[in-house]
Amino acid sequence: MEDSVLLQQVRTKANAWLSNDYDAETRNAVQELLDKEDTTDLIESFYKDLEFGTGGLRGIMGAGSNRMNIYTVGAATQGLANYLKKEFAHLPQVSVVVGHDCRNNSRLFAETSAGIFAANGMKVYLFPDLRPTPEISYAIRKLGCQSGICITASHNPKEYNGYKAYWDDGAQVIAPHDKNIIAEVNQISSVKEIRFKALPGWIEMLDKQIDEDYIWDLLTISLSPEAIRKHKDIKIVYTPIHGTGITLIPAALKALGFENIIHVPEQDVISGDFPTVKSPNPEEAAALKMAVEKAIETGADVVMASDPDADRIGAAVRNEHGEFVLLNGNQTMLIFIYYLITRWRELGKLSGNEYVVKTIVTTELVKTIAKKNGVKLFDCYTGFKWIADVIRQNENRRTYIGGGEESYGFLAEAFVRDKDSVSACMLLAEIAAWAADNGQTVYELLQDIYVEYGFSKEEGISVVREGKSGAEEIEAMMKNYREHPMTELAGSRVFFIKDFAKLTGTDIAENDQVTLDMPTTSNVLQYFAEDGTKVSIRPSGTEPKIKFYIEIHSKVGSRAELVAADAAAEAKMEEVRKSLGI
Repeated sequence: MEDSVLLQQVRTKANAWLSNDYDAETRNAVQELLDKEDTTDLIESFYKDLEFGTGGLRGIMGAGSNRMNIYTVGAATQGLANYLKKEFAHLPQVSVVVGHDCRNNSRLFAETSAGIFAANGMKVYLFPDLRPTPEISYAIRKLGCQSGICITASHNPKEYNGYKAYWDDGAQVIAPHDKNIIAEVNQISSVKEIRFKALPGWIEMLDKQIDEDYIWDLLTISLSPEAIRKHKDIKIVYTPIHGTGITLIPAALKALGFENIIHVPEQDVISGDFPTVKSPNPEEAAALKMAVEKAIETGADVVMASDPDADRIGAAVRNEHGEFVLLNGNQTMLIFIYYLITRWRELGKLSGNEYVVKTIVTTELVKTIAKKNGVKLFDCYTGFKWIADVIRQNENRRTYIGGGEESYGFLAEAFVRDKDSVSACMLLAEIAAWAADNGQTVYELLQDIYVEYGFSKEEGISVVREGKSGAEEIEAMMKNYREHPMTELAGSRVFFIKDFAKLTGTDIAENDQVTLDMPTTSNVLQYFAEDGTKVSIRPSGTEPKIKFYIEIHSKVGSRAELVAADAAAEAKMEEVRKSLGI
């Protein structure tokens, strides 16, 4: 009975999309869904409205209220415009930046959004074609805008697209603005309320000057120009994986001083179909396969990749046998933080007022490095909007060194407020030159970090559950973990549990609770064991999956001990996976 009621509601909703308020292409697509005998696609397209969440929109492209299309994007933009007009009513002019990535329909959605902003009397700065997401953040600050959007689904599969909303500081929106924008979007009850017809003269196309300004400002964060000059011929293979990185990253590396940038021509081709990879995610080895092959062919030293919107970085370096190994997000984070703090100290830039930021699911070794060097560490929720919030709160109080997360995102500069693979690629190239100047490879540098600060092995496991039933299953899993908390991890006693949904920390031994100092609640559970093992569990906010983060620690006395430490950590990791039932 329930299914028949849902199907009737879906059909009623879909039939409304057959009115002349919608374009012919959309009407035809909806009619096809209604005519299909199998109602699965119809239900998935209409069983709910695509929600404007705290991170914006993200979903599969297509016709329907639960899909990314000009109408769902249009409603989001109209709602944002309505809120901006209220929030900045005291200003004579509200201005916004609009950018997009390489995905199918991204330009359409960007131009549609720009037109809606303009129809609402707002000054719009529109990028002429695709650009890295961090440059949109940069432009908002540089041009003094009140908001901005980027049409991107990051590293999601090709069927997806998304919509990120930014505030006047160049960071993704957080409370109270996120909830207020959501309320405005939800008040739009009809497509007739969306102002699609742009007022002439309100859209300005940005030119190359903003690109040049961005790269010029990125050059100011370089710490080892002498090492770069001495090792400018290091061979670097770079791939944008068909995405926006091609527009700026090779040019930025050359501006920094590197002269031997090797391309993967097939992946320089801009395409939302990502024809050479199954997934354009630099977290996955398969996405870097062609780049690694090119590095072997050319005798390169380092491989770099950016995801489709160029905010994440993937990397591979040669090990002690000359073989390429992929660095995971925690490892690049460790290398970046270690290098920045070390060079700041060597250059006499540390005054005791500096800080770094990591997310709660990122390796605890970052905390160890920061503490040993007298640098304050802030822990925040997953998502760069929270790192940006820490930067905002510390503006004019403390000095930002860098911040990042295990999911391959890093930010080395405070004049951008989102993760930035442009600066991250520049930073990794600089580190390679600096390491070479010290007689090391990047891989040996990582090994020496482990020897000095302790070995850590991390693994992220995602369990995918699609659709409405999948969302319900994920919710049930989180409920079960809360009601039946783990008491040990691979034989080591759990001594502390953090539940960020309740903002409580429970000391098991003392049977005591503390309040967690976080800006808001979040559906995350963390378990800490006496041997240093850490497990974090959270549903993804942007994808239909539940994520598990496992972290194993041990001490090593030399590089030679790392192989055994890694094997022992993997064995312990397997035990933890079994106890989690994954």
